[in-house]
Amino acid sequence: MKIIEFKGLTVQGVRVRTCNADEMQAATARIGPLWADFGAQIAPLMTPPAQVFGVYHRYESDAHGAFDVLAGAHALKPAATDALALARVDIAAGRYLVFAAAGAMPQAVIDAWARIWRYFADPHCPYQRAYTTDFERYTDEGLVEIFIAVAKP
Repeated sequence: MKIIEFKGLTVQGVRVRTCNADEMQAATARIGPLWADFGAQIAPLMTPPAQVFGVYHRYESDAHGAFDVLAGAHALKPAATDALALARVDIAAGRYLVFAAAGAMPQAVIDAWARIWRYFADPHCPYQRAYTTDFERYTDEGLVEIFIAVAKP
């Protein structure tokens, strides 16, 4: 893990509102179907050098409250996106703690989020989550980086 200053970025895609409790039950989980929608609707619109993002934002409170998840990219075909009612989110500029995950998806991402929750639950954790925007950035090499916004000290 490393700490970085991120300059900010706008991502367009498809969005759902959910909470972690709902995501623990197959009947109420929304993130899996969101990524299926991304594959069908957004992936064909990507243009080089587009990267895939999962953006967590509009937090109700903390890890226990509701939040929005947007599955999208930062470079899409303009003519196609004009015809669709895509959601848009600005990833906030600021300090992020970056965790990396590799392996079979989506399990590698699920396991990484479990590590992140344990990390921030530790009473000796030197950082506090900001709950502004957090995001996953997927690479062509099968790696995902998870950026967690942290409060300034």
